Parts: sequence; C-alpha cells; structure tokens
Amino acid sequence: MTSRSNSKGLRTHYASQLKDSVGKEVRIAGWVEDLRAKGSITFLTVRDVTGLAQAVFKRDELPEEEYSKLKKLTLQSVVSVRGIVGRSLSKKLEFEVKAKGLELVSKALHPLPLDPRGRIDAGLDKRLDSRALDLRNPKNLAIFKLRHALVQSIRAYLISNGFIEVSTPKLIGTATEGGADLFEVDYFGRKAYLAQSPQLYKEQLVMSLDRVFEMADYFRAEKSSTRRHLSEFYSVDVEAAFMDEEDVMGLLEGLIRKAIEDVSRECTEELKLLGVSLKVPEVPFERITYDEAVEELKALGVDKKVGDDLLDSDLKVLGSAHKGFYFITKWPVGLKPFYIERIKEEPEYTYSFDLQHGYLEIASGGRRVHDRAELERRLRECGLDVKGFEEHLKVFGYGMPPHSGWGLGLDRLMMVLTGRKNIREVTLYPRDRFRLVP
Repeated sequence: MTSRSNSKGLRTHYASQLKDSVGKEVRIAGWVEDLRAKGSITFLTVRDVTGLAQAVFKRDELPEEEYSKLKKLTLQSVVSVRGIVGRSLSKKLEFEVKAKGLELVSKALHPLPLDPRGRIDAGLDKRLDSRALDLRNPKNLAIFKLRHALVQSIRAYLISNGFIEVSTPKLIGTATEGGADLFEVDYFGRKAYLAQSPQLYKEQLVMSLDRVFEMADYFRAEKSSTRRHLSEFYSVDVEAAFMDEEDVMGLLEGLIRKAIEDVSRECTEELKLLGVSLKVPEVPFERITYDEAVEELKALGVDKKVGDDLLDSDLKVLGSAHKGFYFITKWPVGLKPFYIERIKEEPEYTYSFDLQHGYLEIASGGRRVHDRAELERRLRECGLDVKGFEEHLKVFGYGMPPHSGWGLGLDRLMMVLTGRKNIREVTLYPRDRFRLVP
C-alpha cells in the first residue's frame, strides 16, 4: 500500500511499511487495539487497514504533556503517533515506533456495541447492526479485502477476453423475467421496477458492442429467508455475440480458475486469517444434464420426475455426490426464462446451464433467442404480455446476431472462496426481508 501524508500530517506510513523505514521518523495512524503500562513504559498497539504497529512510550524520554495524553485514550480511539522506527523485542512484531509524540484524533465512546478484536463473541445480527466497527476485526476485514481482489481479477479477465464494461439502468419500465419477485416503485406517477438483472439491455448491446459485461447490484423481492438469498445482490453479467452456450461455459470456467489463482496469490494473509486453503479447479468442469440429475436423484431415493424443478433439498443431495464446481445443462423449456433458446431437435429442452458448487447455484446462463418471431412465441408460452416487451422486441428487427451469456452471483462465489455459510457475512451491508439498516 502506498504511503501518503495528508493535510494534517497525521500519517506518513502504514503499519506494514515500518520495515522499510528503520531509523527514520514516521507518523502512523489508526485505532487503539491495546494499551498496557509496565513501570515507566507504556506499550500502545495501533491497528490500521494493513495490520498492527506497536508504539513504545518511555516516561523519562518524553515531556509530561505528551506522556499524559495516554491517560485519555480508550480502546478503538483513533490516534496518530510520531516517532523513530526500530526493531522490536516483541515476538509478534518485528518493528516498533519509539514514540516522540501522540495525538488523540477521535475518542471512542464506551461501552462499544461489540469488541472488534473478537475477544468477546458477538452474533451476526449484532455485528451487522454495527458493521463499520465490526470490520475492524481482522478476520472480517480480510473477507472484503479478498472480495476487492476477486472483483479486480474478474474485471481484468473479461477485459482481456475482449469484453467491454457497460452500465445499464436500475430503474426499468418492463419486468425482465415476467414480473415475479419485483420491487415496484413510483416513478413520477408511473409504475417502475428495480432491475432484477441487465438481461434485456445486455442482449441489445451485443448488436454493436459485440461482447459486454456489467458488475453491479440488482434486486429481487424474494421472500426467501435462507442463508444464501439477498434482496439486493451483486451480479457479474456477460453477453457475447457469435458465441454459443459451450463458448460462454468455457469463458465462465476460465474466469473461475483465473480468479482463484489470483486470489490465492494476492490474498495469502487474508486466506490464512480466514483459515481457508484454495485449490485451483481443473477445467473443464464436470457436466451433467438435467435428465441425468433427475435420474441420479431417483437412484438416491428422491421422488423426482422429468419436468420438476430441482429444489434446494434436491441440490443438497446432488451436491453431496458432485464435489466442487459442476454444470447442470439442458434444462426443460418450462424451467427457464423466455429468452433461452430451445434445442431444435429436442424442443422440450433448452441450450441452458447452471453452474453449481455443491448445493450452491453460482451462475446461470445459456444460448439466447435471437429471432423476433420465436421470442414472441416464447413470451406467449410463458403467459407474458408481448406488448409489454415491445421496446425490447423492436431491437430484434435491426439485425440481431446470435448470442449467449450468463449471470454470476458474486456474493455466492465469495461464500465458496471464504468458506462462509451465510451470504450476509460476505456482504458489507446486506439487505433481506428483515434488514434495511444500517
């Protein structure tokens, strides 16, 4: 991390940079992790986003006005310490700051709602109620450092494969997938919705931009109260002209593999803190068809027939038999949205896939309908009003190339990479049926 002073001169170096400044005067700034006195010496442990630093205050080497400032400190208060960097006798820290001055920047008022050092356990709801403070816990902070690295890896991978990043509206006038699970809002006296996905827009954009991707928040008014559902979620969406479902499945496999390689290399400390060891998956991922999944379930004693949707309980059974990442392909037409193309030779099935990791669905996609007449037929089959999609349909009269794509739930992928069982742990400020603050 680049060192950077500010207008008040409160910091010249982060904790992680002290090793490069032995013998030099520096200013470190952060929050008070610990404070302990031993005779005429006081040890102040300061934590910042990069780690821990120890400042040593010796009464006989400091003016009384500086030393007395220590009495005003409370744990988690923000401080700035000026001093000389030297080697430390501490077993935990190799370097320390021999303090020459202290500034109390912002005092933490006690009692605090939780102990961000993690020494006193707090439930997830309590942690989320004080999320900003909760992130001072190194393990919790590690999750979002890793998330940052994951997002950067995905973006770089898609750009390197010729994709152009776009941003589509989040306030829309047409239900992307037929009106289910939508948040309706008043838009200056007209009915509008919060976008469930960029599906219709990204399909339109491949006409000219060829390959597009978007990384953004989307909204579903699902009444689910599970550990893997959110009302506001972060999605990675791609769409590509002249690619079929196999092409975009390959793209997805490559993205997952590259992301895990990058995170493993760049987030070694964070993974260590989280107690996670990542294994780069082999490609191609295992593939089973929907029909094969149904047959497997029947063989395992699950009452299932072709045409039934695969429930959470079914996916848990399948996940126990298929470890790691795998695809379920060739879903029945009745279980996929109107924009997924049928297989000509088997019109009851579609060119579609879901990417699973065990029981958890990570991504979904397929080949899209690019013929307007067929798209209208599919809309009617799904019981949707063709007129409501006229703005989308007219684009298909401009010359629409064949195209395919997928949407990946970044929050769920984060669950896999961090080993967390609750999606709220990997989301900064989660939104669900019960949580609207902070």
